[in-house]
Amino acid sequence: MANVSIKFNGKEFLLSCEDGQEEHLEELLIQINKKFNHLKNDLGNLGENKLLLITAVKVMDEYYETKKKVEHKKDELKNLSKKFRELKSLVYEYRDKKEQEISQLNEGQHKLKDEIEKNQKTYEKLIDEAADEISNFVEKANLENLS
Repeated sequence: MANVSIKFNGKEFLLSCEDGQEEHLEELLIQINKKFNHLKNDLGNLGENKLLLITAVKVMDEYYETKKKVEHKKDELKNLSKKFRELKSLVYEYRDKKEQEISQLNEGQHKLKDEIEKNQKTYEKLIDEAADEISNFVEKANLENLS
């Protein structure tokens, strides 16, 4: 345990604290002393006990106001986190839907390509058959003309 000597309202006090917490205790006491002296200047000399009580009430009021603000900010952060998770979920759903659409389009493209190739072969076969029939017709016509 460490000891810290402080001056409060013109009086010396020796306070104990955990080792390494001396600076923190001194800073806290500086802030309390400022509040106490500020109230003493604003309200006049009401008596040390009453001024100490008012100082304690002011410090607790600030503490609870700060605590409320922290809780409010935690709630806001919680809501933002929830909205972020919802947005993230929507993004993933959108991505999955688009990937499915792309897959379907690719499948449709392959089917169309296969159908074009099939139609091209059918067209080439029809052309070949028509050319053969024309050749046969021309040959018959030539033979008949020769005879």
